[in-house]
Amino acid sequence: MVGVILTILLLGTSSQAVQSPPIYGNWRTYTTEDGLPNNHIYWVEVDKVREDCVWLGTDEGLACLHPSTGEVEHYTPKDGLGHQAVMAIAVDPKTGDLWIATFGGLTWFSGGKFRNYTQDNSGLASNVVFGVTIQGDTIWAATTAGASRFIPRTNSWMTYSSANAPFEENWCYNAAPGPPGKVYIAAWGGGILEYDVARDYWQAYKDPDKEFEIDLFPNDGLVHDIITAVSYEDSVIWASTYFGLSIYDHWRRWNSYFEDDSGLASEFINFVRAQPGTHIGWICTDKGLSVFDYDTNRWVTYKPLDSHGHEGVVKIYEGGKLLETFHQEPSIGNQFVLSVDFEGKDVVWVGTEHGVSRGVKLPEQIGMK
Repeated sequence: MVGVILTILLLGTSSQAVQSPPIYGNWRTYTTEDGLPNNHIYWVEVDKVREDCVWLGTDEGLACLHPSTGEVEHYTPKDGLGHQAVMAIAVDPKTGDLWIATFGGLTWFSGGKFRNYTQDNSGLASNVVFGVTIQGDTIWAATTAGASRFIPRTNSWMTYSSANAPFEENWCYNAAPGPPGKVYIAAWGGGILEYDVARDYWQAYKDPDKEFEIDLFPNDGLVHDIITAVSYEDSVIWASTYFGLSIYDHWRRWNSYFEDDSGLASEFINFVRAQPGTHIGWICTDKGLSVFDYDTNRWVTYKPLDSHGHEGVVKIYEGGKLLETFHQEPSIGNQFVLSVDFEGKDVVWVGTEHGVSRGVKLPEQIGMK
């Protein structure tokens, strides 16, 4: 079978009859050689409204990759985009409109036309927008001067910062929808901010030990207050930091994960996204991609052996115990992973420092004794 296993090295007890999280392979990486505007992929967003379109945020603008043909549509400031650096993308499930976080403001892409919101022509807190998400009829933008809330229907804006909310730091790095009526903001140095729309109430989740360089007490709360991303799925909150991974579960318990006690590829985490309908999180780090099933305490970690993903290794862990390692060819495009999204249950897209990689779920026996 092409692109699956060349060598299997058993390093511990055998895996369960069903591997969870599943293993992905047969990776196909798209780069500038395939028509992408840039190989640095900040964001990957599978369009659930349009068929056959994967949106990419790059250093050289916005791109739509059509997997069926390999064709790429490319948009830059010359086309009306707010800035060439595209940091995040959200697709409105009702309209198909795109909301795009750029270093030149928040861009709305609708009906083939761009409209840009900046701090000069709107209520946007800052032109440097790192994250964007959609919550019902509301658009949330994570900026360097706070979180901005925009309702297009009424053209109304509200900005939250340390002046009117419990923001330790105004620099916001990511925004994500929570349970109905709630939104989460990842603050750089300020932990996780949860906003309850109906109650107009903010709750802050922070590192309780107040230690900047270490996690003093395990599982007491967030690993660190520098949060790069937050993701919510099925009553579980995932938080990525530059010092490890934190999970707040449906039993209201905190759990922390590091390189030395888990299958985490690196504690320097750029992004995390929970897979819909599961307690499985995909963790994007500077040294590879880790996938964790919170229910089974199992990890699958993907590490390329070169900078272009020609080959790599896959490691399976139970807790911090390495069970199995096997060689995979090809691997994901690069070990520096920035984003991830899902196309149904069997296909995953991974944004890296060297292109975007598409992987498919492999048969359950793959990578198992």
